[in-house]
Amino acid sequence: MIITGMSGAGKSQAANTLEDLGWYCIDNMPALLIPKFAEIYSATPARQGKVAFVVDIRGEVEFETLFARLDELKLQNFNCRTIFMDCADEVIISRYKFTRRTHPLVAANGISMTEALRRERELLTVARLRADYVIDTTKLTTAQLKEKISGIVQTGSLSELFVTCMSFGFKHGAASEADLVFDVRCFPNPYYYEELKEHTGLETPVRDFVFSHKETNDFCAKLYDMIDFLLPLYVKEGKAQLIIAIGCTGGKHRSVAITEALASHIRDGGYRTVTIHRDITK
Repeated sequence: MIITGMSGAGKSQAANTLEDLGWYCIDNMPALLIPKFAEIYSATPARQGKVAFVVDIRGEVEFETLFARLDELKLQNFNCRTIFMDCADEVIISRYKFTRRTHPLVAANGISMTEALRRERELLTVARLRADYVIDTTKLTTAQLKEKISGIVQTGSLSELFVTCMSFGFKHGAASEADLVFDVRCFPNPYYYEELKEHTGLETPVRDFVFSHKETNDFCAKLYDMIDFLLPLYVKEGKAQLIIAIGCTGGKHRSVAITEALASHIRDGGYRTVTIHRDITK
């Protein structure tokens, strides 16, 4: 597994999660050495089996050769996948201020943070396009990122397609990373019922309320039918990751309940699926 992407977007956290799952993680190995390492490591009797390399802009000279090396490994029957970590510029800047660290391009070139991020995105354009999975951490908590990484590497499902079902609240910002977005603000809102207001769509009273209305159930039936039609087409096309976002006003009631139901339906179809409730605690 290659972990790459924007500096400050969460590559280290992703690597830590993989280590917790039993992966052997190596930070900033030159791309030219990756095939040689794989050859030696695969011949080692005591090897752990799964290896992740964190490759970032510090190795920009070697970065141009990364995908050529990965293509070599694939010809040798290695299973190679790439996770690209992304994040909004303003959030990355805030993270650097909090940690008091210096962006690698700022330190090397003496340029502004804004210019460093612009150059970094330009240098990483091909990497983002060729990545198997793109994870935008702009609005993800640490726990949500761990869940997403775990879902990507879990085994035992029938399909290589990894589906993220995400609930969100429109008032907290759009789900810009989603491939498919569905707006469920048209359905009756539990927020206006005092006994339900402080609960979430993960709890039985709210879930029962949401699905007690015919229009919600009719919507879900049509949604399931469309998703069942689309998923095999995405698999056939070779897509590795699909993000389906369900949005309501606050991201706490309707979208959560419907997202859970959708994820359960997709999981029953044999697809690797994880749920993220982006705004449930807001």
